[in-house]
Amino acid sequence: GDRIGSDATQTVAALRTRGGAVEMLTGDRERPASELAARAGISNWHAEVTPAEKARRIEAFGRHGHRVLMVGDGINDAGALAMAHVSIAPGSAADVSQLAADMVLRGDALMPVVEAIGVARKARRLVLQNFALAAAYNVIAVPIAALGLVTPLIAAALMASSSLLVTVNALRLAGGKV
Repeated sequence: GDRIGSDATQTVAALRTRGGAVEMLTGDRERPASELAARAGISNWHAEVTPAEKARRIEAFGRHGHRVLMVGDGINDAGALAMAHVSIAPGSAADVSQLAADMVLRGDALMPVVEAIGVARKARRLVLQNFALAAAYNVIAVPIAALGLVTPLIAAALMASSSLLVTVNALRLAGGKV
């Protein structure tokens, strides 16, 4: 008798478009699981999966080098949520699932999962850029200061401007607003 979320089909399609593989693991019986998966557009699904089997499946993905994002809402999802690299529970999820999840959605819509992935990818890019900026500063400015080619005041100003540049770059995560 489970109902599909209003944006589940769009969310599954968006995850696939962004290169994600989607798999449904449910404790439900075969027929309802099949119907739910078909409505959501999920072709890879498994029914009558125990909580321990869910956790083992997540662990197997990790052993094969995959990063797993798990979305779960039931008591039987808590173990697998804890095993996943990243886990998300809807606002209507069982309390134990919300406690096991890394992130809890405010409502029942699933599209914020796609948005969270986008923000995480952008944050990763910005962190790597900031490491590169800091390394470039250290390769260029530190030897110049160590050789005495600039005054201590200019070296301090360069250090402050480097920190400012990294901070402004990090603020781009907020949509480019500075």
